Amino acid sequence: MKYFMACVVIGAVLLSISPSARAQTEVTLLAPNPFRGSLDKVAAGFDSKTAYKLKLTYGRGLGTRDQIAHGEKFDVSILIPPYPEALASGNIDPKSATTLASVTLALGVKKGAPKPDVSTPAAFKKALLEAKSIAQVDPTMGADGFATQEALKKMGLADQLASKTKLLANAGMVANAVIKGDAEVCIFWFNEMTPNPGLDVVARLPKQFATPVKLVAFISTHATDAKAAKALVGYLTSPEVEASYKNDGLLPAH
Repeated sequence: MKYFMACVVIGAVLLSISPSARAQTEVTLLAPNPFRGSLDKVAAGFDSKTAYKLKLTYGRGLGTRDQIAHGEKFDVSILIPPYPEALASGNIDPKSATTLASVTLALGVKKGAPKPDVSTPAAFKKALLEAKSIAQVDPTMGADGFATQEALKKMGLADQLASKTKLLANAGMVANAVIKGDAEVCIFWFNEMTPNPGLDVVARLPKQFATPVKLVAFISTHATDAKAAKALVGYLTSPEVEASYKNDGLLPAH
């Protein structure tokens, strides 16, 4: 009888605990650094609104694709295209591809510095040609650097600007180069540029030169809990979260 009563008491205690307190399932998410600011703001909401716990890992925009291609285990990954190796690895489900938002490139100058005329695509090209120096992310190290180089190629300026372009490891170093006066202008993701107090955004790059780059979520083919992984993707595409992305300067998924 004592054993039976003890079981009843324990059962009652467990039933009284809220779902969030009883939650044990952890969902792992790999995301590129350009998305860090936005995800940090909404991550806690997933834990509070579901019976799951989110574990976030960040990596370089290009590096995250390699991590998935090489078999690192995450329930959900957010990748910046192109990612043929990640798809070919079989580690992510192509059918689960879900666009969360898009990032865009922007031109920036030191806070308070004169802004060049970029009112037309032709004026934008002229501004770059007249800039004494340009800082950007190394295209072999960051997705924004890769996107910048592709944009300069579309403008037909890649070769002409090469001698005055400073290639740096990440957006933070690019921003600091302009802030310190080591470069006159910089190009990297708009959503990372706008919060920087030492920079003024001149404008986003024209879309005919720099197509918005999608942030795409994939569910792993090795997900520990497929239901939990789907719940996370659903949360990351919810209207509330999408509104947060927009406030951060990201473009909507559709």
